[in-house]
Amino acid sequence: MSQPISPELREWLVSQLAAGHSVPALRASMRAAGWQDAATDLALAQLEAGFPHVEVARPRRTEMPGPDLEGAPLYIDAGDRSVQVLQTMRHPRVVVFGNLVSPEECEGLIAAARVRLARSLTVETRTGGEVLNVDRTSEGMFFERGETDIVARLEQRIAALLRWPVEFGEGLQILRYAPGAQYRPHYDYFDPGEPGTPTILKRGGQRVATLVMYLQEPGQGGATTFPDVGLEVAPVRGTGVFFSYDEPDPATRTLHGGAPVLAGEKWVATKWLREREFK
Repeated sequence: MSQPISPELREWLVSQLAAGHSVPALRASMRAAGWQDAATDLALAQLEAGFPHVEVARPRRTEMPGPDLEGAPLYIDAGDRSVQVLQTMRHPRVVVFGNLVSPEECEGLIAAARVRLARSLTVETRTGGEVLNVDRTSEGMFFERGETDIVARLEQRIAALLRWPVEFGEGLQILRYAPGAQYRPHYDYFDPGEPGTPTILKRGGQRVATLVMYLQEPGQGGATTFPDVGLEVAPVRGTGVFFSYDEPDPATRTLHGGAPVLAGEKWVATKWLREREFK
């Protein structure tokens, strides 16, 4: 039996688009609510064609994490530490920081994490859970927010540097890349078109930014790469690479990966930032 496209459904779709939800996210929500594919496709096609004469483009976020680069500073006060600005890029939005993590903090994080390492998992957007991924061959673990003195201090520094609340950050992840280990190019945001995404978003909304900090540099290899723009950031100890994405879309050009480690070990700490409090 066909499902009618009511005025109430159209009004709901318009309101959801106006609130910033994407068409793929609406499609997933309708399917989860029991709408047949044919009815879903028809309703969204009508809306995207201009019915009922509203703008359906998804607005970009106006409030985003990021450092204050007004006046092109060479150093930024991050509360307990002066952090260098080594490199910036506008699209994708990338900032490379120097002197972000001290040698003592690097060693402390590695020592605390080493005994808890396990094969790294990735978020499974089809279900909202986690799964082993052949594209990611590192070992890792997560600290809870504020779990240790070093973690709490670093989180406060990141919050000051990027002007984003500590509570909006996921737990700090520590990763170890042995020789040959890598993370093939991927996006960090959650795909709105995947059925498991609504479950993931309940904990704090979309990811909007990533900060990768290098705790131990390998002998060779291990750069953070951005294939869409030909950028490679060398994994120098104590430095970090920040990038943000104001919508969950490849148009942000934030496709990135961890190149294979060719010699030695690479250790990194990763902080993902959400659009609201992460629980």
